[in-house]
Amino acid sequence: MYIQGGQIKINVREKEKERCELLMLSMEMLQDAKKVLEGIARQTPLFHSTYINPDADVYIKCENMQVTGSFKLRGAYFKTSSLSEEDAQKGVIACSAGNHAQGVALAAQKRGIPAVICMPESAPLAKVEATKSYGAEVVLVQGVYDDAAAKAIELQKEKGYTFLHPFDDEYVIAGQGTVGMEIMEQLEDAEVVLVPIGGGGLISGVAYAIKQMNPKCKVYGVQAEGAPSMKNSIEEGKIGKLSDVSTMADGIAVKQPGDLTFEMCQKYVDGIVTVSEVEIAQAILLLMEKHKMVAEGAGAVSVAAAMQNKVDLKGKKTVCVISGGNVDVNILDRILDKALQAQGRLTKLSVVLMDKPGELTQLLHAIAETGANIFSVNHDRMVKDIAVSKCIVDILAETRNKAHSEELIQSLKKDGYILQ
Repeated sequence: MYIQGGQIKINVREKEKERCELLMLSMEMLQDAKKVLEGIARQTPLFHSTYINPDADVYIKCENMQVTGSFKLRGAYFKTSSLSEEDAQKGVIACSAGNHAQGVALAAQKRGIPAVICMPESAPLAKVEATKSYGAEVVLVQGVYDDAAAKAIELQKEKGYTFLHPFDDEYVIAGQGTVGMEIMEQLEDAEVVLVPIGGGGLISGVAYAIKQMNPKCKVYGVQAEGAPSMKNSIEEGKIGKLSDVSTMADGIAVKQPGDLTFEMCQKYVDGIVTVSEVEIAQAILLLMEKHKMVAEGAGAVSVAAAMQNKVDLKGKKTVCVISGGNVDVNILDRILDKALQAQGRLTKLSVVLMDKPGELTQLLHAIAETGANIFSVNHDRMVKDIAVSKCIVDILAETRNKAHSEELIQSLKKDGYILQ
């Protein structure tokens, strides 16, 4: 089954061929999704990068430049276009950490369909407000994505809305698959494609499209270490549910993958790796500094994997899909600080000093002598378990790199300072 000319068609031969490639998905369906999305979703650019991994030929697929700032519009709009008039009139409901919410809200707005979106209360404020700006009603739910999903299903049953799943739906997967089609059209000899995974809708569509167009190309999924639901499920051979998730990459903080996406990943994905919070932060920093590009945590995991050689990329044409750019600006400084500290470009020191005149001046002079630049100083006499004749001075200093940071620490120790 697929959409053609605005109507639902059933291709009997294709259906009997392999139940239409698992879930009635076919390249014909993806081609139709591409047509439906013309004038709605952008064909996002593929940029070459010489900074991400010096041993590989790396490109970045910039879905952070998509309308609404994420790839999610593709699947949401294609799914919405498949609804009958009767279902459309009932209105739609969706659950999302933010990006699917915006995609559904905009798609519904363009069709004049009422939309209700259940979002985790922890969702970035910018994503919540953006969803509201497209005319959707937002219901904030305590917990994470899976809790919002449960609430959406409850309201769907109560009100009769049409539920638009963010990833476990063949139309959504087909819409996301247009990202893979574009990659192959832009770089037909790509050898490796790295794709973020939350519930699995994006990588399911991308991997399917790529394997049909270039079977030799490897497709790897990337998850946050604190939310490895798909990786664990694939390794165990069955769908599992995490007890909790914890990651700055809110867009992929999913406890349990979908049934359809799990099957798709089993069949078409070559492997799944994870990246740490520090590695994600460093990827965000690199994209900002070197490419003047903003990526959210979920969008940057593919770049993090390439930077850290999570898979063999040496000498290979590699594409990193940056799935979104809707970063929460309220925590962006904390993310960048984490990355700068990891690179030795911010150094935090806690120094024990005698609490008498001139001691702080001497310490600051000693730091200046190393070429470090002091950002902040906190002088604290009220530290528990420290002698009344002493105090703790917390210093935040800008350093050039890890070597410079270590030089600063060793210089202070050589001068007799006690560091905690």
